[in-house]
Amino acid sequence: MLLVFDVGNTNIVMGIYKGKKLLHSFRISTDKSKTSDEYGMLINQLFEYNGLKLKDVDAVIISSVVPPIMHTLESMTIKYCNAKPLIVGPGIKTGINIKYDNPKEVGADRIVNAVAAYEIYGGPVIVIDFGTATTFCAISKNCEYLGGIIAPGLAISADALFQRTAKLPKIELTKPPTVICKNTVSSMQSGIIYGHVGMVDYIVSRMKEEFAPDAYVVATGGFAKMIAEESKTIDTVNDMLTLEGLRIIYERNAD
Repeated sequence: MLLVFDVGNTNIVMGIYKGKKLLHSFRISTDKSKTSDEYGMLINQLFEYNGLKLKDVDAVIISSVVPPIMHTLESMTIKYCNAKPLIVGPGIKTGINIKYDNPKEVGADRIVNAVAAYEIYGGPVIVIDFGTATTFCAISKNCEYLGGIIAPGLAISADALFQRTAKLPKIELTKPPTVICKNTVSSMQSGIIYGHVGMVDYIVSRMKEEFAPDAYVVATGGFAKMIAEESKTIDTVNDMLTLEGLRIIYERNAD
């Protein structure tokens, strides 16, 4: 079995593959204070609960935007899975031609998403990932990573209002039924969520003007479904896009 890790700033998402089939996926909090043994015990419990055995894992791939966690998970998989993980980074085969000024600056998660989106939907394609940051990536019809946009995510925006103002409260990110709201909490929710929808639609429109009017738009990440319900530019939501990208990259490097 193949174990894939998508390590983000807020959450770690894991997937278990048997061949091309995703058997299970898990989401846990990213915690830089945890040791490799603590992660090993936690993941082992998740496996056992779902009728799996960690020792049956014979291949691992890790994509991480949090370097300390990457090293911790690398140690964990060597000890508990008896498998040295493949790390998404410079020198790995992706099939994507990265056109960034400095290709090493492109986050591993963005590369993985680009690989999956092009493989599944073809090009040109735009990928929007609603994570801690909201990122946009443009991939050409010739499988070139042209660049993109990095914007504050919804949770960051909500936290900024709470931390930088005297009276605004910490809020839950749920969508109010109307844009015009009659209380502080709903007004904040409206501004953050519908404001994000507006940002998404404007940026996608500009991206299409600049590189491909017919680009397909796929969204992923924790807030993707909520934003897609209101967006006029998102074509589909794929919650498993990053996990699929990790599987594809592993297969391209398995030979």
